Amino acid sequence: MSSVESQQEQSSQSDPSPSPNSCSSFELLDMDAGSLYEPVSPHWFYCKIIDSKETWIPFNSQDSQQLEEAYSSGKDCDRIVPTDGGRYDVHLGERMRYAVYWDELASEVRRCTWFYKGDKDNKYVPYSESFSEVLEETYMLAVTLDEWKKKLESPNREIIILHNPKLMVHYQPVAGSDEWGSAPAEQGRPRTVKRGVENISVDIHCGEPLQIDHLVFVVHGIGPACDLRFRSIVQCVNDFRSVSLNLLQTHFKKAQENQQIGRVEFLPVNWHSPLHSTGVDVDLQRITLPSINRLRHFTNDTILDVFFYNSPTYCQTIVDTVASEMNRIYILFLQRNPDFKGSVSIAGHSLGSLILFDILTNQKDSLGDTDSKKDLPSIFMDQGDTPTLEEELKKLQLSEFFSIFEKEKIDKEALGVNRPTPQSPAGANMSNIPKESEFYSSTDGLDVGIGQVPVKYPRLIYKPEIFFAFGSPIGMFLTVRGLKRIDPNYRFPTCKGFFNIYHPFDPVAYRIEPMVVPGVEFEPMLIPHHKGRKRMHLELREGLTRMSMDLKNNLLGSLRMAWKSFTRAPYPALQASETAEETEAEPESNSEKHSDVNTEENPVPVKEEAPPIHVGMLNGGQRIDYVLQEKPIESFNEYLFALQSHLCYWESEDTVLLVLKEIYQTQGIFLDQPLQ
Repeated sequence: MSSVESQQEQSSQSDPSPSPNSCSSFELLDMDAGSLYEPVSPHWFYCKIIDSKETWIPFNSQDSQQLEEAYSSGKDCDRIVPTDGGRYDVHLGERMRYAVYWDELASEVRRCTWFYKGDKDNKYVPYSESFSEVLEETYMLAVTLDEWKKKLESPNREIIILHNPKLMVHYQPVAGSDEWGSAPAEQGRPRTVKRGVENISVDIHCGEPLQIDHLVFVVHGIGPACDLRFRSIVQCVNDFRSVSLNLLQTHFKKAQENQQIGRVEFLPVNWHSPLHSTGVDVDLQRITLPSINRLRHFTNDTILDVFFYNSPTYCQTIVDTVASEMNRIYILFLQRNPDFKGSVSIAGHSLGSLILFDILTNQKDSLGDTDSKKDLPSIFMDQGDTPTLEEELKKLQLSEFFSIFEKEKIDKEALGVNRPTPQSPAGANMSNIPKESEFYSSTDGLDVGIGQVPVKYPRLIYKPEIFFAFGSPIGMFLTVRGLKRIDPNYRFPTCKGFFNIYHPFDPVAYRIEPMVVPGVEFEPMLIPHHKGRKRMHLELREGLTRMSMDLKNNLLGSLRMAWKSFTRAPYPALQASETAEETEAEPESNSEKHSDVNTEENPVPVKEEAPPIHVGMLNGGQRIDYVLQEKPIESFNEYLFALQSHLCYWESEDTVLLVLKEIYQTQGIFLDQPLQ
């Protein structure tokens, strides 16, 4: 420090002080000050609670620029700026950030210019806007007058010292320092102070494309947490959306350069919170045993959702919540995006896929296509086309009992009112009469109502383009309900596509195609790796398997030929004429034997030339079951990664790429390079 002071004294002695009467000297001083000092570039941040700690996250550059323009206009008291692709609104006057489509705690917003970070802190923390202005004024004076080592006191009575433009520290006082008489600047290890967001290590994204090509609603499964980090459906869908934005830049680069596509918007649908806000948790808590408290709480909050869905009362709450939330978000989305002309798809994880499946099978085509209705009868009877319970009781002259039935929540299904028994002449074939069970194969003689919860399924105000199921137990639930086979001609009344995507080690996932084609055994479609081809360990495993099969077939063929030649050796010598005839016939027999051996040795080409498998019209004639490729570390122990495999879809590039590929194929847009 002494060398710096001596240099400053020498410079002050060598440079004559400007006289008050010299105008040129003042102009020179102003020019130097203007060339040295540059105003700081602000960036907007918002505060979020992560792991019970406040974490300041920067807005992307596009949103920060919009917030700064609104702030600079001087009318920030009542300005509302949409951010994060329109999913959040920032109220500039309140400096708060609110979620638009779902319930979330509001987060604080700050215009940041100065930051600090301690030794134990992972990220820089911005100072308040008022104190940042004080720091900026002090910094400007220090640069202009070249007077450093300035001390400031923060509102928390902490000391900030500006040594030079590259060295600024923040001292925290230690408790009891005043009793010992030591200065706060001497206590503790100082924090690092930085000016401007460009001087701190933080990732700032460019922003999302403004154009939205497609909207996807994502419904979660059981419990409030959707992955091993116990994150909510909102956070998991955020990851899913981020992966999709990255894949659009890498796999749809040509379409983006030609401005053919924008992005796909993924919005979460939460039904767990409304279900558990009905007071059922209080009722469960009264009967829950006090032992193993955490395990019982996990059971009540997560696993019991499966039983709730099989209860008539709570199943009605769940389907009403899912359908009404999707309709509400869809209307709100159209209000905020009036130029949106794309289609809508839906995706469900675990139990959420079963909920969507039941809702889709109970939709009614609003176009009123009678031909399609004849060919594709629905699974369940539409509740809107049948008389109500009150009307039925009036016909039976039992109107006085309607209040009792309504109080006891007894519906028509419980009374058997809407299950008419058609009269037919003796010997008539009852299978020709259209019934609810025509959705499934009538050869099994099963009623769709077996095991099905009698609820009224609400109607969606849009027609989904594709239905994606992640780690879905749909096949298991249909089998448990007593249904063995799906009619190959069936398709959803309002949805064109259906993809059942699962991890090979997922303990909750089940296949759908064997229910459509029960007599044929075939493998599911293997989802390509997002970087192309198969994973290295899978190719190595298949190569070793093929090599071992070839070695086995060649060895068996050699042993067979050796055994035949050994068995022919003891016979007596034949006459010359017979040997000549045999030698002429041997090439033919050898060629026949050789062809037989080849057919036995090479069964793989015959398998590859098998005709394509027809899996019905549930996905428009295309394949339904798609399996992911396990990672190399997962192949060591499938039991160890079973739980993780059920929760892996949110960050799986292969899953997201398949979703994007199928969505954009409906618009005539394909990948830059088809994956193999």
